[in-house]
Amino acid sequence: MARPRLTPRGAGKGRRWLRAAIRAVLAGAGAYLLAALLLCAAGLRDDVRTADVAVVLGNQVFPDGTPSPRLAGRLDEGVALYRRGAARNLIVSGGVGREGWDEAAVMKRYLVARGVPAGRVVTDSLGVNTAATARNSAIIMRQRGWTSAIAVSQYFHVPRCRLALRRAGITPVYGAHARYAEWRDVYSITREVTGYAAYLAGVRDR
Repeated sequence: MARPRLTPRGAGKGRRWLRAAIRAVLAGAGAYLLAALLLCAAGLRDDVRTADVAVVLGNQVFPDGTPSPRLAGRLDEGVALYRRGAARNLIVSGGVGREGWDEAAVMKRYLVARGVPAGRVVTDSLGVNTAATARNSAIIMRQRGWTSAIAVSQYFHVPRCRLALRRAGITPVYGAHARYAEWRDVYSITREVTGYAAYLAGVRDR
């Protein structure tokens, strides 16, 4: 007669713990994916109305002093908003990147070369991150009596930009996204979910 198999003590509990852990991981991954989809959907749905200013956030400038395609996409959207009369002025905000270029100065030069009057473009060279751009833009706007703004960035970044500007005291804040996408967006979107959650939790220095 065959002996009955003996189950090691605690093996059943271990399997239950493993199944629960797998379910938790899958639920977390599903929630993260849903958040990413909602973030992208919100950013892709432009909310453009006539505003005092469009706030265009900076990005990489190449070593030769030309805007990267991602930054050029944001600037082209700013030009389109100005030409349509949706934005009467533009704030270009960025810092000094690894390449040594002042992003804001490069951005203004790009806009002026495409027909935007220099007097309609205000530079913020201390916009080293989204929160800094929001704070600096709020100061610039108060100084000029501007109240309404359009946040311009990549589609996945627009929701956080709008949130940051509102928290800086700007209202209303609309949004428009750059007509540019690349494979790098996959990484950027996953990072942005965390960034947006941090803003919601009150961490605003990213």
